[in-house]
Amino acid sequence: MHQLLLVEDDPAIAQPLQRALSREGFDVVHVDRGNDAVERALAGDIDLVVLDLTLPDLDGLDVCRQIRASNRTLPILMLTARSDELDIVVGFDAGADDYVAKPFSIAELTARVRARLRNTVAAESTIEAQDIRVDLEAHRVWRGEEELHLTPKEFELLTLLAAEAGRVVPRQRILTEVWEDDFYATSRSLDVHVSALRRKLGDPPDHPRYVTTVRGVGFRFEAEAP
Repeated sequence: MHQLLLVEDDPAIAQPLQRALSREGFDVVHVDRGNDAVERALAGDIDLVVLDLTLPDLDGLDVCRQIRASNRTLPILMLTARSDELDIVVGFDAGADDYVAKPFSIAELTARVRARLRNTVAAESTIEAQDIRVDLEAHRVWRGEEELHLTPKEFELLTLLAAEAGRVVPRQRILTEVWEDDFYATSRSLDVHVSALRRKLGDPPDHPRYVTTVRGVGFRFEAEAP
């Protein structure tokens, strides 16, 4: 599960936004002050920052600059009521990766968050979990020294799960991100592909080493061998 840092000082916005993002499968940490945001963002376990520009102590732009000075890769998505082009440019110059202008829909914000997280994973050419290595650029997978031959959907499924190693990935998120606009994809389709992927990974169905089923939720790629 990706951990988001929500930096918003207005409880009327922060509380429903935190609940909505949690329902979308994110672990959301909320702070309402800029100095706290900088400290929490640099703690090392945050995957993306959702940052309001208007804060009671530090301006959001200053928060963005301080985070960016110490961490060049942590995605920062600005929430702003300022829709003027100059303000947006200043935000990007401060180090933000994207922005959402208020008022916004949860669907729009969630889509932008997921897109930014995907871009972060894609920027890393290799994903490694246990003895599995996924080369994103070459579209190849190895288990130890053995190369595995996966179908495109199996490759996308493994990429998503391995990138989230140790975290549960909900079924609906997998269907949305791997099958995208395929309206005929079902939970059954997902189960079939997981079974095929497990066979190619050499995962025994009764005691899986790699892909574990979390009943009623989704699947988890184990960060360490059981």
